[in-house]
Amino acid sequence: MSEHFRQRLKNGETLLGTMVTLPTAATAEILADIGFDWLFLDAEHGSLEYSDIQGILQAVGDKVACVVRLPTAEEMPVKKVLDLGAAGIIAPQVNSAEHARDIVRFARYSPEGSRGVGLGRAHGYGMRFAEYMETANHSVAVLVQAEHIDAVECIESIVQIEGLDGIMLGPYDLSASMGKIGQINDPEVTGAIDRIYQACQSAGIAIGYFGVSAEAVRSYMQKGYNLVLAGVDTMHLGKAARDLLNELKEKTNC
Repeated sequence: MSEHFRQRLKNGETLLGTMVTLPTAATAEILADIGFDWLFLDAEHGSLEYSDIQGILQAVGDKVACVVRLPTAEEMPVKKVLDLGAAGIIAPQVNSAEHARDIVRFARYSPEGSRGVGLGRAHGYGMRFAEYMETANHSVAVLVQAEHIDAVECIESIVQIEGLDGIMLGPYDLSASMGKIGQINDPEVTGAIDRIYQACQSAGIAIGYFGVSAEAVRSYMQKGYNLVLAGVDTMHLGKAARDLLNELKEKTNC
């Protein structure tokens, strides 16, 4: 990668990614070879453990940026994932400016933050310690998810947190928090989504959106969402297998 993921975000590039939930490094390696700009490793809802994340990062290497959605938005997961060498983190259920500020602080070394110093894969297991310490604060991307009405109510403050690189929108959880679970096209829900978008635009930070298909994210790409997440590894596998089976059945019936 000629430029690191965080810099591409700050440049406003449209970055196309897909979600990894399976704890098999080969799956992520295949997706990395396809040409996505980034992979979203889901440690919140997926079954990925820290050892799985390390294996995936080792398999993918420098082919594509791997950004990990943390299991919880707390200090320990932040430093563990970053010490493994992730290009960035996405913290779930961040519903206040104070919480967002803490996430940024956990991800940055002193004097910009309070990230603990260790000797992990990111540091070349100690062999590239000085190099990583010198570059980590400006190369590691920090994003939070806005997926609750409480986050929407203070989104203008959240996006102003220094060192925060973007917001990942969680439309389904957001709709649930508004008592309209799954109704992501409801006017109140779309109004909340638009408020998040406008706040990100005003602050000049990235905004991301997830959809299960290209069609699901197309309108958001047209609006200017630049961190695009489409599809899930399990669905890619299932759809390809189903299409193949249907094709075989058609040929058999001829």
